[in-house]
Amino acid sequence: MRIGFIGLGIMGRPMALNLLRAGHEVVVNRRSGAADELADAGATLADGPRDIAAQVDLVITMLPNGPQVLDVTLGPDGVAEGAHDGLLYVDMSAIAPAAARNVHDGLAEVGVRMLDAPVSGGEPKAINGTLSIMVGGDEAVFRQVADVLGQMGSSVVLVGPIGAGNVAKLANQVIVAANIAALSEALVLAELAGVDPAAVVAAIRGGLAGSAVLEAKGPMILGRDFKPGFRIELHAKDLANAHETGEDLNAPLPLTDSVLAMMEELRNTGHGADDHSGLVQYYEALAHTQIGRAAS
Repeated sequence: MRIGFIGLGIMGRPMALNLLRAGHEVVVNRRSGAADELADAGATLADGPRDIAAQVDLVITMLPNGPQVLDVTLGPDGVAEGAHDGLLYVDMSAIAPAAARNVHDGLAEVGVRMLDAPVSGGEPKAINGTLSIMVGGDEAVFRQVADVLGQMGSSVVLVGPIGAGNVAKLANQVIVAANIAALSEALVLAELAGVDPAAVVAAIRGGLAGSAVLEAKGPMILGRDFKPGFRIELHAKDLANAHETGEDLNAPLPLTDSVLAMMEELRNTGHGADDHSGLVQYYEALAHTQIGRAAS
């Protein structure tokens, strides 16, 4: 399939590379920071979203938030302006469900069929093609692109109609955020008690407290390695979208709001670009300590 890929950041770049490795023709924006690397790997360069859309069967976007998705799809020189018969569009960004529905409705006016398909797994799973992909939209469109999505993810699930993919993504982000906060809180408690947090992780990982979050983020917290696989500022954006969606639905989200406040505090103090495992720094600041003191 001939695929246009827009958004070659931490996640999008390896996802596009995996599509190239799977044998697809991939077209990218020549003004993207990773365009030269993709071109060296075999991608074709084009001049913006309209030009990309005009020459492909499927456009995929992986962008920071709803405003960027709206601009790339329905704005000047956007995907809608390059629409042609049979064009499909999959947005893999994490945006508010209402924003996904707005983009869907706008593209439907020019005959473009859309899915929202946000992902979970961070940079490591984007690199090895084992992302979890949560899809919203028409089942017939899903069947047309399921194989393509499967070349970027090991789990591809149609959740419901358009917007449902992002509802699932918000649920995922709420659970992950609360888990990282709980892990941070527990390890700072161990630190203050004079017990090696690494030994605590080793002791609890095989029990009910064991989780994918513990396995992925525990070593980063213990090693103070906050190089971003998924940045605090982006997770805060997702929690803000969850808060907004919760307000629309009268859904109580007290844990979400608490962790969002922590992440906003870290963003305001210069840690927004850290990996979300860096949430531990919020607890460390409150406790006037740092993980690793007990073991030193």
